[in-house]
Amino acid sequence: MEQIIAAVRGLHGALVLLPGPGDDFPEIAWGDAFFYYAPDGKVPTNVQPYGTIVTKNYPDDTAGDLDSPDRWRVNIHVGRATLQKLTGEEPRGLGRPRDCRAVDTVMPHPVYGALGWVCVVNPGERTTGTVLRLLRDVHEAAGRRFARRHEQGAGRTD
Repeated sequence: MEQIIAAVRGLHGALVLLPGPGDDFPEIAWGDAFFYYAPDGKVPTNVQPYGTIVTKNYPDDTAGDLDSPDRWRVNIHVGRATLQKLTGEEPRGLGRPRDCRAVDTVMPHPVYGALGWVCVVNPGERTTGTVLRLLRDVHEAAGRRFARRHEQGAGRTD
């Protein structure tokens, strides 16, 4: 997990949030990580993170059994086309039974797969390289979206 967090921190313009006690984040987020493209170091408004690491079950997301010891999951918003290339599954047709507890396996996110999110529980030898590549790719895409938003906003006179 630390290797992945360090790799994202090393990307130009990356903002890695690691909520904990005393922060302005809900307690459920403590211990997790949230990845944004934010070259100014501020959490972007109206933008979701492009990747997360979760270390526990959330109320609507228990299929990964992340409350068990030493389990965590990387979640990456790769888009529907990339999800289909990675998993062979049509995102809108997700629903076939799967073991969401499987480790070191790229799979559709159990809750957000239809929206183009993939996940890996405890990335290991088979998937760490893929996870790092996907995080770089989505970080670069977030950077391009950031640049477009700022170019469009630069011409405004309101």
